[in-house]
Amino acid sequence: MKNQGMALDVPLISARYARRYLRFLQSRGINGTVVLENSGVDIEKLDNPDSYLSMKQVCDILRQGNELLDDPSASFEFGRELDLQCHGLFGFALLRQQDFPKLINMVVQYLRVSLPLMDMEISCQAGLISIQLHDNWDLGDLKPTITNIYMGSIYSLASLVCRKFTFEFDFPHPGRSPNWQQLSNGVEALFNRPANRVLMPLSARQARNDEASMAGFLASARSREQLNKDDSLRVASRVRQQIISAPGRNSSLERVAEGLGMSPRSVRRHLSLAGYSFSTIRNEVRETFATRFLEDTDMPLGKIAEHMGYSDQASFSKAYRGWTGKTPGEVRRAQRQ
Repeated sequence: MKNQGMALDVPLISARYARRYLRFLQSRGINGTVVLENSGVDIEKLDNPDSYLSMKQVCDILRQGNELLDDPSASFEFGRELDLQCHGLFGFALLRQQDFPKLINMVVQYLRVSLPLMDMEISCQAGLISIQLHDNWDLGDLKPTITNIYMGSIYSLASLVCRKFTFEFDFPHPGRSPNWQQLSNGVEALFNRPANRVLMPLSARQARNDEASMAGFLASARSREQLNKDDSLRVASRVRQQIISAPGRNSSLERVAEGLGMSPRSVRRHLSLAGYSFSTIRNEVRETFATRFLEDTDMPLGKIAEHMGYSDQASFSKAYRGWTGKTPGEVRRAQRQ
């Protein structure tokens, strides 16, 4: 039975997932405060590691994020980036588990506890493992979004031991999304199916079931925690200065990394350790520059867009609205009143 009514206001989902979602949105150039405006959630609450959100608050945040992202595949990517396999207890359990069906069952049970948004039913027959998702809530228009978050999370966890997946969705293919097969290797996506489920053939499992190789994988996943965070903060500061000096088209990751004498991969790693993403820093700088141009000059919007590295005024206006919740024209008109 689906939960409705007063149950929607019961705090049951850790705020840490909302924090991760806001960081994910910021990596896509969207200001987190804009997303929180209509959700009834204060940013201070998200900073409390012991706080929980209600289902209603989670849905309001996701709905705001969807509107600004305008990308149906983004929720699958967010599910992948939750990085649940790096949680200590789950990593240890994976390390000690040799039985493949039992390991997938552990994945399901772990997600049930971590993300109580949907329930899951697991079965194994004729060499095929099936994980079917069931609605715990009346999700309405957010059902595809939350389903995709689960699908991405299942993929991220189960890909430790399986290389081939079929994702079945009970909703139509979102026409404006990219080819789902390009999101991850070994993924087939089918739409308008009777149910939402993941199929994984046992014959396609990876040769990663011995303790030594699994230990190596988990050690690699945790290696970023052992790097010197102070060095990464210095890299983040240098990246910001590089972008400030050239916020337009020359502020690509490749150009900035070249200016620092580093590889793009190394820059990304240091920024992640410092708690930043390249696009977040660049968007913050561009927002500051653009606002100064809008409020303090009469520079045409097309020229501002060009200076900020956008190919046309429409692209710049959409990006600026994502950063601030206002269009460039609104900011300029307000300044002249």
